Amino acid sequence: MGVHMARRLAEAGHAVSAWNRTAAKAEPLKSFGISIASSPEAAAQGADAVIVMVSDGPASDGVIHGAGEAGGLLGMMGEGTTLIVMSSIPVETAAAQGKSALEKGIRYLDAPVSGGEPGARDGALTIMAGGDAQAFADMQPIFAVMGRSTHVGPAGAGSLAKLANQVIVGNTIQTVAEALLLVQAGGADPLAVIEALKGGFADSPILQNHGSRMVAGNFEPGGRCEIQLKDTRTAEELGSSLGITMPMTSQARETYQNLVDNGQGGLDHNAAWLDLRRRGGLDA
Repeated sequence: MGVHMARRLAEAGHAVSAWNRTAAKAEPLKSFGISIASSPEAAAQGADAVIVMVSDGPASDGVIHGAGEAGGLLGMMGEGTTLIVMSSIPVETAAAQGKSALEKGIRYLDAPVSGGEPGARDGALTIMAGGDAQAFADMQPIFAVMGRSTHVGPAGAGSLAKLANQVIVGNTIQTVAEALLLVQAGGADPLAVIEALKGGFADSPILQNHGSRMVAGNFEPGGRCEIQLKDTRTAEELGSSLGITMPMTSQARETYQNLVDNGQGGLDHNAAWLDLRRRGGLDA
């Protein structure tokens, strides 16, 4: 996703410097006039805004706080600049990062996204931003290139909104898979049923997109099972700490754990269909 996001920013006329932990993944960006940096600190040098798009909370903290003399991004960025963390990270991680940034006079936004690789490619991401309201307003020329953005509260609120998104997505994918397996096992045409439900209360982008792809056996990753598992587990742990029972989310977490344990973590999260078929002995 980060490659597409960087490309779109460069194509929109922004001066972009990029760094990736796997250097080869950043190489294609050179053709779009993007300079490739040797470290996160080098990429951030002289920048008005720095975007972090890595896999999880620990990876995000590692880039932001760094190690040794380099000091991470917070050690390189100047006062009044803006740090935008677009990774999906725990709420408490985002809140702590926001506090550390504020102490150094750096504006902070946790702005995770929904839409997967297609959304990043097409500039159609849903961006949920928490943090400094003025920084959010000032960053609109950046966010507008990548998708539709909404400010949802203080630092950590963006990550909280993303967890809500992942709960809805993961649980709905599981529900759609169950319904379409029922239809298929009962002898109806699942693709015809998807069409029949269009426009009704049961309709959704997940039914139309993921449902059709499940039936077709297309599990090419947009949002991977291993990422869905991470986010679902994080949401469940947060719910537990707040005294909230989340039985549907627990069931979805079990499904994605099964997929990861069966070596299918790299498949799209619509592969919930595969786990339910396996559990029902439908592929025996």
